Amino acid sequence: MTLRIRVWNEYVHETRGDRVVVENYPDGIHRVIADGLTELLGDRATVSTATLREEEHGLSEEALAETDVLFWWGHIAHEEVSDEVVQRVVDRVHAGMGLVVLHSGHYSKVFKRLMGTTCSLKWRNDGERELVWTIAPQHPIAEGVPHPIQIPRQEMYGEFFDIPRPDEEIFLSTFEGGEVFRSGVAYERGLGRVFYFSPGDQEYPVYHHPDIRRVLANAAEWVAPRVELRTLTADEHPRDWFVG
Repeated sequence: MTLRIRVWNEYVHETRGDRVVVENYPDGIHRVIADGLTELLGDRATVSTATLREEEHGLSEEALAETDVLFWWGHIAHEEVSDEVVQRVVDRVHAGMGLVVLHSGHYSKVFKRLMGTTCSLKWRNDGERELVWTIAPQHPIAEGVPHPIQIPRQEMYGEFFDIPRPDEEIFLSTFEGGEVFRSGVAYERGLGRVFYFSPGDQEYPVYHHPDIRRVLANAAEWVAPRVELRTLTADEHPRDWFVG
């Protein structure tokens, strides 16, 4: 079955004309991510995009019904995302849709609601080298990924990262200043899988990096629904309802 992927991006930095961002992503971060997924997944996936300023942020009930995996990139407009759409996405994850949250998306309403914590962290934007170390080489998301991924310039994210204990830790990043960060972590929420991956600040061309694109393609396939999507409900049952 063809995997239906939707890449969501605020698309705010790019449209307000931030020079460095536009140089890195002239058609938007979402377009570069989508192109990488299309290139690596080929006919195994169809990839579409959605942005904040679209009606219902491009995430209507109909759009999400046609989405198996949602990528989420946000940074400066988290509070502009409607609570109704946030809950719609969370409900869809609980029903089995896969979610990949990227970089500053750790502060998105969607991710914080799924985690139940502040998702706060330490940061510094000095354009330092980041090394992304694979700490779960057997994991499907790490398949074909070098150890370490070397990113010449990137925003530093550091611990403490206020997230629940991950179900799986796949990548750990180190920075020139000595900081470490759990940069690739995975969770199950309801019937859905969630993967958070931090490399990818708007000021650096990280999403053009072939190894980062490989991680994202692997992640799309790993978080993909494993069962038919369905809403989990609390149902009353008579005694011995399970006896044939």
